[in-house]
Amino acid sequence: MENTVLIVDDEPHIRMLLEESLVDLEDQGISLLSACNGREALQLIEAHRPRLVLLDVMMPELSGYEVCQQVRANPALAQVYILMLTAKGQEADRQRGLEAGADDYATKPFDPDDMLARVQRVLALS
Repeated sequence: MENTVLIVDDEPHIRMLLEESLVDLEDQGISLLSACNGREALQLIEAHRPRLVLLDVMMPELSGYEVCQQVRANPALAQVYILMLTAKGQEADRQRGLEAGADDYATKPFDPDDMLARVQRVLALS
């Protein structure tokens, strides 16, 4: 498992905001990767086995739910922590994300400082 955080969102400005929010992690040996759709995300997860994936739900090619289910179906990826980060904030959406195998669920818009603290907790860097 690599010291990597994978940011997955089809909106370029969200990916950029997350990258800017987490850039200081690189000083602590964490690499940042990004993907713009579910299929690319799955390929990067399989290739790099990141410690954490920040995963959007509504994306082209494969939804975040589908990516999550495929990751959870692969025993070699069992240690990948998945935090769904989405505009879908209803309790039913949250429940669906957790049922798909997400470890945590957060909604947009997000506070960049809070997201950094959350990521640091998951990576045990704080």
